[in-house]
Amino acid sequence: QVQLVESGGGLVQPGGSLRLSCAVSGITSNMYVIGWFRQAPGKEREGVSCINNAGAIKHSDSVQGRFTISKDNAKNTVYLQMNTLKPEDSAVYYCAVGQYLKLTTLRGSNYDYWGQGTQVTVSS
Repeated sequence: QVQLVESGGGLVQPGGSLRLSCAVSGITSNMYVIGWFRQAPGKEREGVSCINNAGAIKHSDSVQGRFTISKDNAKNTVYLQMNTLKPEDSAVYYCAVGQYLKLTTLRGSNYDYWGQGTQVTVSS
């Protein structure tokens, strides 16, 4: 069974940086996409960034140029480097896996497995 465990959230000042990690296990498909999503109180879930097994990447317009997604296959871990953080980036961040996906997508309904989430708060 696929399992995902996020870590790295916390409190950071505006303009600061954080790196989130997502440890993934149990993927059985050679084709997959791993994505990061976020949800703030009272708001809909938003796709942030994703990366597929071949390394293709997609970012949302709201984080393009500030966030970077990467994966370490040896460690079965996907990272989300978040720079120049803004208060509106505050949310619970989730990683998710879409098995058998080839094309990168930020549509949450395409993903099969989800982590428990990690809180990111950007505040002075």
